[in-house]
Amino acid sequence: MASSKDFLNFILEQLSELDKITYKTMMGEYIIYLHGKIVGGIYDNRFLVKPTKSARELMPSAPLELPYEGAKPMLMVDNIDDRDFFARLLNAMFDELPEPKKKR
Repeated sequence: MASSKDFLNFILEQLSELDKITYKTMMGEYIIYLHGKIVGGIYDNRFLVKPTKSARELMPSAPLELPYEGAKPMLMVDNIDDRDFFARLLNAMFDELPEPKKKR
């Protein structure tokens, strides 16, 4: 099941306090970037983030979910209505995320 554009727009609005939030569409789902680093994505109308140490500390009871068959598990963000939490979460995760791969 593909994610809806409405859900993407809602998440982007919740993340609007952060600079340099971008996204790319991939097979009906959306990859979310902060300053060029992948923080997570929208899969089946769920916002999932990479399971960094900071994300696990801020969401200790968040379930690990598969974004799609064969993928690595990610943490599901349940608190999608709290903009301040979103900003804290993504900012805390940023330094733990790998640098973007260089394009050839």
